[in-house]
Amino acid sequence: MQETPTSPDAPVADAQTDNWVDRYAPPFTRPYLRLSRADRPIGTWLLLLPCWWGLALAILYDQSPRWEDLWIFIGCGIGAFLMRGAGCTWNDITDRHIDGQVERTRSRPIPSGQVSVEAAVAWMVIQTLLAAVILFTFNTAAIGLGFLSLLLVTIYPFAKRFTWWPQVFLGLAFNWGALLVWTAHTGMLHSPAILLYAGGIAWTLFYDTIYAHQDTEDDALIGVKSTARLFGEASPQWLRRFLMLTVGLLGLAVIFSAMPNASILALVIALAGPWAMGWHMAWQLRGLDINNAAKMLQLFRANRDTGIIPLLFFAAALFV
Repeated sequence: MQETPTSPDAPVADAQTDNWVDRYAPPFTRPYLRLSRADRPIGTWLLLLPCWWGLALAILYDQSPRWEDLWIFIGCGIGAFLMRGAGCTWNDITDRHIDGQVERTRSRPIPSGQVSVEAAVAWMVIQTLLAAVILFTFNTAAIGLGFLSLLLVTIYPFAKRFTWWPQVFLGLAFNWGALLVWTAHTGMLHSPAILLYAGGIAWTLFYDTIYAHQDTEDDALIGVKSTARLFGEASPQWLRRFLMLTVGLLGLAVIFSAMPNASILALVIALAGPWAMGWHMAWQLRGLDINNAAKMLQLFRANRDTGIIPLLFFAAALFV
């Protein structure tokens, strides 16, 4: 039997096939989990990994691992899931009329009629409050940074209406965890955290430009701006620049993190992380086809592995 667009069993068009939400979640929860993008976990990874980078480099910086860091590590995972869900819910509330005009997004819960705007607002508040519970277990400085991040989350959905660079605003929001988690460990911000944050923003410009190429035709028709539309056929050249910027800034973050207290061997191992990350980004560029939406989605999803690669090297550097 053909599923109707408003059925709680109607999957979102760009969700992964046989994801856990569509297979195992109770039917009444599926529209809300889809609203949080729980059926598309890549966004949670992209929000989470800069947090874990920040924790690893903060420990490398002061050489003072503590049992509290285990909770910061776990809390980041839970918090990233909740705040990504709240942010996506807010994004879908503000974009509900735009999403209904784009082929890839018209099946989302609000434009398809699965969830009302009022219910979506309530769901967003619930997720935000649960994330706040985790945030309040961190130190005061980290809590303050957590509240500041809400400003970026609030602004981001509107960026594509007034700038050709909405991916910058996504980068500012999605990499904020690097600053927050560094501060949760050390108690204050230091220059390596700023460099790490900047490197994460460059990485976001790389992967989200790839993602945005799925919708360039629809975006042009309805007047939505993006770096994909801005760069057009020149996108490969711009992506190479973002690759080099990502590797360079993360490399500097590693150097300034390791210089005070870490060994030379730890520095070398940690520096191998951005280098290996750059090779993975270069591999993506070799497969780039900006006119193939399915390929662009595949490459975008590959950035989970891109972000895990430097994390593994940062973690290894802590043990030498």
